[in-house]
Amino acid sequence: MHPLEVLGDPVRRRLIELLGDGQRTAGELTARIREEFAVGQPAVSNQLKVLRETGFARSTPQGARRLYALEPAGLDQVDAWVRQRRRFWTGQLDALGDALSEDHGEDA
Repeated sequence: MHPLEVLGDPVRRRLIELLGDGQRTAGELTARIREEFAVGQPAVSNQLKVLRETGFARSTPQGARRLYALEPAGLDQVDAWVRQRRRFWTGQLDALGDALSEDHGEDA
């Protein structure tokens, strides 16, 4: 799954935001998502699984609970994708700026 597809889902995006504030138990995450999105525990579990499998989150057992944390690898993939596109647009915008400056200089 492409990293932007992961971020395209509002529940997954919210889980990432919540994990950005620090580690949380699956129960805490489920309660928060249930409150905000009115979805049940199986749906939240499925979204957490997607986050684990795509490198956005990791989980560690802590007694009977699972503790989730943000994994930087997933966000690094998004950052790399954005950087590649930004390079393209920066070059295009620089060329446009040069062309506009030249046109402006010819009119003066």
